[in-house]
Amino acid sequence: MRGMMILGVIAGLAAAPAMAGERTGFASIRAGDLPSAERMLVAERRIYPNRPELMLNLAAVYQQTGRSMAAASLYRDVLARPAVTMDMPNGAVRSSHQVADQALVNLAPTAIATR
Repeated sequence: MRGMMILGVIAGLAAAPAMAGERTGFASIRAGDLPSAERMLVAERRIYPNRPELMLNLAAVYQQTGRSMAAASLYRDVLARPAVTMDMPNGAVRSSHQVADQALVNLAPTAIATR
């Protein structure tokens, strides 16, 4: 399995922009230029539709721009494909499935009792 360096961008390490070059949108996401990152990631996914780092990065952009349903759909797409090993910035190794699972947990609405 190939390894990727990942940087958490959403609280609790939800989705993460891969650091392996600008073709993954990492620099744009890190700089806060989400529209540019989205354009780049959509274009790259046309060429490489099954790369989990592209799906996770695009999902991170969607999540940060309030499109939770679109983000969740991409996280589920990651889970529907074989897991890829990813090296995290803190030195941990996680699979693309672990990253997507955590992101989906972070997307879930919190139930609050009112009674």
